Amino acid sequence: MNGRGGGDTAKMESVVLAAPVTALEFAGDVLLAGTGPEVAAFQLSGGGPAAAAGRRIVLRETSVQGLRAEPGPGPGGGAVVRVAAFGGRWLAVLAVRRGGPGGGARLAACGGGAARELGARVWEARWAAGGRLALALGGGAVALYEWRGGGCWLRRASCGGAGALRCAALAGAYWERLALAAGTAAGTVAVWRAAAAATPRRRLRGHRGAVLALCYAAPRGLLASASEDRSVRLWAVGELGGGDGDDGDGDGSCLLVCYGHGARVAAVALRGPRPVSAGEDGACLEWDGGGGVRRARRGHRGALRALALRPAGGCLATGGDDCGVRLWRPRRAAPAPKALRAPERPRSVALAGPRRVLALGEAGGLAVCEAAAGRWVPVLPPAAGRPRRVLAVTPLRGGAEALCALAAGDGHLLLFALGSPGAVTEQRPFEGAVRGLSWASRPGLPPSSVALLASGPDGEMLWLDVTHRHGQVPQVRLMGRYLLPPCKQRWHTCAAFPPQGGLLVCGDRRGSLLLFPCSSSPEQAAESTGIANGTSPVDKDSGSSLEPSCSAHRGALPLEAPLSVLFGLHGKTGVTSVTCHGDYIYSTGRDGIYRQLRLQGQQLEVLRKHRPCKGLQWIEELRFTLDGDLLVLGFHADNFVVWSSKTGENLHCIPCGGGHRSWSYCSSPSDEAFAFIKCGDVMLYHRQTEPCQQQVLLASLHGREIACVRRLGAVRVPSHDTLNIFVTGSEDTTACVLALSERTRAAVPLARLSDHISSVRALALAGPAGPGDEGLSTLLFSAGGRAQIECYRLLCAGDPASESAVTCQVIHVASHRLDQHWERKKNRHKLVKMDPETRYMSLSVVPGTSTKQLPTPWMFLAAACSDGSVRVFGLLEAARKLVLVAESFHHQRCVLKVETFLHAGAAGERRHLLCSAATDGGIAFWDITGTIAEATDTLHQAEGEMQPLDLGAPLLTVMAHSCGVNSLHVHETREGRYLVASGSDDGSIHLCLLEVSPSGAEAAAGTCLQVLERVARPCAHAAHVTGIRVLRPDLLLSASVDQRLTLWRRGPGGLAALSTTFFHVPDLAELDCWEVAEAGGELRYCCVLCGQGLEMLCGTAPPEPPQ
Repeated sequence: MNGRGGGDTAKMESVVLAAPVTALEFAGDVLLAGTGPEVAAFQLSGGGPAAAAGRRIVLRETSVQGLRAEPGPGPGGGAVVRVAAFGGRWLAVLAVRRGGPGGGARLAACGGGAARELGARVWEARWAAGGRLALALGGGAVALYEWRGGGCWLRRASCGGAGALRCAALAGAYWERLALAAGTAAGTVAVWRAAAAATPRRRLRGHRGAVLALCYAAPRGLLASASEDRSVRLWAVGELGGGDGDDGDGDGSCLLVCYGHGARVAAVALRGPRPVSAGEDGACLEWDGGGGVRRARRGHRGALRALALRPAGGCLATGGDDCGVRLWRPRRAAPAPKALRAPERPRSVALAGPRRVLALGEAGGLAVCEAAAGRWVPVLPPAAGRPRRVLAVTPLRGGAEALCALAAGDGHLLLFALGSPGAVTEQRPFEGAVRGLSWASRPGLPPSSVALLASGPDGEMLWLDVTHRHGQVPQVRLMGRYLLPPCKQRWHTCAAFPPQGGLLVCGDRRGSLLLFPCSSSPEQAAESTGIANGTSPVDKDSGSSLEPSCSAHRGALPLEAPLSVLFGLHGKTGVTSVTCHGDYIYSTGRDGIYRQLRLQGQQLEVLRKHRPCKGLQWIEELRFTLDGDLLVLGFHADNFVVWSSKTGENLHCIPCGGGHRSWSYCSSPSDEAFAFIKCGDVMLYHRQTEPCQQQVLLASLHGREIACVRRLGAVRVPSHDTLNIFVTGSEDTTACVLALSERTRAAVPLARLSDHISSVRALALAGPAGPGDEGLSTLLFSAGGRAQIECYRLLCAGDPASESAVTCQVIHVASHRLDQHWERKKNRHKLVKMDPETRYMSLSVVPGTSTKQLPTPWMFLAAACSDGSVRVFGLLEAARKLVLVAESFHHQRCVLKVETFLHAGAAGERRHLLCSAATDGGIAFWDITGTIAEATDTLHQAEGEMQPLDLGAPLLTVMAHSCGVNSLHVHETREGRYLVASGSDDGSIHLCLLEVSPSGAEAAAGTCLQVLERVARPCAHAAHVTGIRVLRPDLLLSASVDQRLTLWRRGPGGLAALSTTFFHVPDLAELDCWEVAEAGGELRYCCVLCGQGLEMLCGTAPPEPPQ
């Protein structure tokens, strides 16, 4: 921070930075990433996972746009590798050497390689002979630079007529052979020699937009170019940096044109003769020899900006606007599904392990195919007059054996082990058809036993425990009877036993989730043993058993009704799976959403819903892996996909025709298989399990600009540093809970909220959020486009066992949308319809309204809206209701900011005050005490429903600025007065001191506000002031789009600048501040800035002036 304006300056320093990744480079076995002004290093260890090796600030007031490593063996070979880092007009040289933590790489500045400003933009750098640097500069200049010592120019040449450059590539090690290929804004690539740089000797034409990236491969004489016209082109240019020719021995012909990106192509590299490109559509594409996409890699949440290939090992690294870095390892191409030629037309298919496929024919015959042998073996012959319709298979623990259940249309049920299909138990649990079968593991059962759920006519569901003993018929015990709620499709589809015991959760075809009581006590169970022909027990060698009916035992068990019903939770298409993991229950459906639930007593409570990825409209199952990943199995159009929540990519994408046909997926530590029915045959996709192709080195935050940020608090974790927890909202329609560590200087996502259908522009917090052993608990409100507000309860606690050291539990409390509110209005045809494009610009929780003494404590929230209104909402957390209670269109223009504060008078009276700021520069002040009281009474009497009240006229309006107010903050002084600070589009700052009139004669007419002092600072910043905070009555902090953070002293003469800090977040959107008391009693002020990235800064507070 550069101090100015006095000796009591306070320095603020950057402690955490998450910025877009703009440069990547492999230096031996180290991957370097340029993120903002920093370079982060990652140590690669053979085929194992890469590890973070450290960070270092390299440049000053610019981002690292390029990294170029000196050719050499790298740290793994015992040598020091020098790396040139450049961006804007700045250049620095780093040394990558061993000696870091754990023997890894360490970043250090080379002697004489400190950051220098060169006076012209550096487009490209290349290591030349003698350890010097060849540079491509702005204006079409080429230079040879000696960076050691004080730095000096050795040679320099300028090429006229090159045009406006956008990128460059250099070739050659000596000045006489140094060649430059430059991409221009006109879409051409100009090629010339530095020694004869009067005019370009060759122009490569073909792109219809600016050329954004170039890559030259000297051994093959190929030049790849990427353009904003979404294309990649490959040119034959010959050897540019050798021989005696002026521009290489190639003819400059275009060998390949590649179209496949959905946006501008930002980076390109060459892997042999084939280009690899990264685009702003978030895809990294590897092209084949015909211009088609050979392989697509997706996983980033935003546009890609950087790409690097490792010469040895074939690794590829990508980075982009989401602040993430990913390492992609080579992976074999996926095999094509193979037709197995089933013996009869299949009706249903199931996998009993990755290498065994069962197929149930339309005639009722069952056959098994071993994938290795490739031939079918009959298991059961077709059943004449009794077609079998439902097949369910489950492997027993250990995987050596599998149990099969077959149900027929007349109510018969066959149970047998696949290894001994002759030992069959035949039951008839229902008089009508068996509608549904599903296996479920139950805690406490031996490895040879598993639970079977069977649904019959009239909504009855039976719970059977099936036990397998080698060589014997399976033993069946009837454990419970349940009645499903009435509906058209009345059968269950899935079931699970929660680890708490005594309960059963199941999903039905109607989309409902049901909770039933269950007991595993022997007294309430009815066991059925084998009875041959209904007369005598079956000998274990006889091979089969026939039981006339389970109905003989059903009378001993009551028909249980559900304890809790979430009717139609997943829509009319049905629940597809129920999974228990930890203390939570997860359900999936064909609505493309999976939900997280918990048990509250004997009731199911939905915590939140997740939509994992765009286009996944059918989710079939969730699988939790040992490394902490969550795999989502489902269907994207007519493809079966396995999607990784950890990396955000499709691990498998198999064209199968859709999920309406029978299919089955199975995975093991060594194999993965997917069987499905297509074209009247059984198809099998099988491949060996490989290590994860993708490794996340830096976690992705948001795919687009971060529009708002709020600090929840700090969490103390044993054996870890105290972690700061933040919530961010973005233009990518998501909000994210983050943990920022000052030690690692990294941001780690804890939870991602994806309920919004448009951008998230405003956040507000309510409730206690202080550090402690039990963590943080607070209410979060998020709002943005499409007039949508979401409310969550966040529970953050330290967890030393987790990778992030903090866990975050999210509970969705309530939501509100104006279009849905409009649809519920009476006589709405007489009113002007609300604008569906209304955006919430700012939120503020009204303090002091939620009291525990009330039978229904309501909390109130104020919102600034783009349609010119100020709205107030009421939240009842217990009932999960968010209601619009009041509004006013006083401003008649877009309201940008809103703040609320509580005034406590000397006599104990409490007044709720609100201030709102609009695009005309005016700030209006309201007394909403009466509105809050009336709304509370109305909501209590009307049980949470009411017509919105009118806020009335404001108490006072202050014209603070000449244009829109982008930042607003209210601070209460010790004397009970209020400092209102605001920043505007014109770069000005305004400060006014308000006083609320004491009770007395004036109070009878209502609250009165008086302006005691006004201070204005025109042109305080060179751009919009988008963040402002009053730290103390004499101290003010402001931040602007000009990337300057300024600390101001408020005194009798107005505002005086104490110090200014350059921060590294472009397009600043918002600022949040807090204070931290150090152990020695010293007070620190910290702030977090958001925009295109996220940065946290801290500094000591200057002493207060004498009173």
